[in-house]
Amino acid sequence: QVQLVETGGGSVQAGGSMNLSCVVSADVSTNCMGWFRQAPGKEREGVAIVFISRDGPKRAYAESVKGRFTISHDKTVDAKTSYLQMDDLKFEDTAMYYCVTGYTCRGWALLRQSAIDNWGRGTQVTVSS
Repeated sequence: QVQLVETGGGSVQAGGSMNLSCVVSADVSTNCMGWFRQAPGKEREGVAIVFISRDGPKRAYAESVKGRFTISHDKTVDAKTSYLQMDDLKFEDTAMYYCVTGYTCRGWALLRQSAIDNWGRGTQVTVSS
């Protein structure tokens, strides 16, 4: 069973920063990694995805987080890790954040759920105004 282990999350005041991390076993075939989120009463939405292409990583962001969130990733012999650096957090960023990975990643640039094969359990991010 594929495991995505998320760390980070918690509570922060508006304007603050937070970093989320997600570790995936190296043996999981992964061409894209990213983050989705779901706020209470709202649909799940894509936040950021990094596509690990032969030409180098390519990134997509939701309009609402552009300029404030940064996705990155690294790879070791044992694991792949994605990071989501969140700056200038707003109350509306409050949500459960899910780490995701994909193999074919179809629709990744549009942050579509069709690009995703594996989901983490989620970590709560709460921003107080």
